[in-house]
Amino acid sequence: MSENVSCCRRPYRSRRGMILGVCRGLAEYLGMPVLLVRLIAVLALFATGFWPTVGLYLLAGLLMKPKPEIDPQGPEEEEFYDFYTRRPDDAVDALKRRFDAVERRIRRVEDAAVSRERDWDRRFHAG
Repeated sequence: MSENVSCCRRPYRSRRGMILGVCRGLAEYLGMPVLLVRLIAVLALFATGFWPTVGLYLLAGLLMKPKPEIDPQGPEEEEFYDFYTRRPDDAVDALKRRFDAVERRIRRVEDAAVSRERDWDRRFHAG
C-alpha cells in the first residue's frame, strides 16, 4: 500500500502540507497524487478568480481537522480524537475522570490483597 493512502474515514488536513495541508489531506483521502490535487486547485484559482478559491481553501483549512499523529485504531479512538479537537479541556477532564476511576479500582484490589495478607500473618503468628 502507498503511504499516500489514508486509513481514515474522513479527510484531515495533512501535517506535512505546504499551506494548511488541505490539498495533501484531500489527496490522501481520495488516494490521488498530491501534485494532481494541487494542479486542480491552481486551475480553480485561475478559472474562478482569486477570492472564491482562496475563500473555499481557507474555509476547508478551518473546517478540516489536522490529521492525528497516530491513526486511530478504531471508532472509539477516532471519537475521542474528534472530541479532543473540538473541546480539549473537556477531553482532558474526561480522561482525568477515567484515570481516577481506574485508580480507585486498583486501590480496592490492593486493599483486598493486603487485608488477606494481614489475615494470614495474624493467623500464622497467633498460633
